[in-house]
This record gives sequence, structure tokens and C-alpha cells, in this order.
Amino acid sequence: MTPRSPARPPIHATTVAVRRGGGWRGVMILGASGAGKSDLALRLTGRGWRLVSDDYTQVWPSAGALYARAPAAIAGRIEVRGLGIVSAATRPLVRVALALDCAPGPLERLPEPQQRDFAGVRLPLLTLDPRPASAVDVVAAALETL
Repeated sequence: MTPRSPARPPIHATTVAVRRGGGWRGVMILGASGAGKSDLALRLTGRGWRLVSDDYTQVWPSAGALYARAPAAIAGRIEVRGLGIVSAATRPLVRVALALDCAPGPLERLPEPQQRDFAGVRLPLLTLDPRPASAVDVVAAALETL
């Protein structure tokens, strides 16, 4: 049975998904406008990930997990800075396993584990500078360590 989302406002986040261990796992990318959310998502989709939503994500809890999908008005599209809005390979729904906070600039080398609450569900939270080429590998490694 697919969880259903209740009516609640979407959050400012881009969400991507990857197939791991027989199922899909989602990563929600948070950050201010211009922080690099869509750019990081575009690079991840170039490595086989699927876009769930760009810039705004509907989230809801179900059976102790957090689920995400795109608002209908923006489903299947991503903003590519300098090009415009383009279609993307998508995943319509995903269980979110990790949240990323885009924070350009110097970061701690060995930070303490962090968590953040979304709709009553606590998720691991990774602060990441999305600009380096290695950011896509850091996201994949973080997801594998969960």
C-alpha cells in the first residue's frame, strides 16, 4: 500500500532517489535559493539517481517513516540555471532516508552526527558544500553509511 500525503504546505527542498539494496532511498536537499540544491540534484541524476521534486517537496509521515513527492504543478521538471526548466527522469514517491543542508563554505572535517525533525520524523542531517565535484560522492557515501 502506498502512503498518502495529507494536505500540508510543501517544504523548500529538492529531493532525489536512488535504488539501493532492492528499494528506493531518498535524499532531501535543503538550502536557500541559489544554494545549489538543483545543481547537486542534476549531477546526481547524471549518475543514475532520479529526481523526485525540485525546489519544493511535499512530505508526510507514515508508519514512522518520512515520504516525499513533488507538488503536481512541478512534477517531472528541474530548473537548470542558465538554461531554464527542463524535463527529468523522475521517481514519483520515495521514503526519505537522509537530509542534506547546503552550506557553501568551510565545514567541519569531522562533525558530530546531527538530526532534524520533519513532520514528526527524525532524519540524519548532513551539512554539505554542494559545489565541489566530490559532493555527489559524499552524498552517496553518506547514504551508504546509514
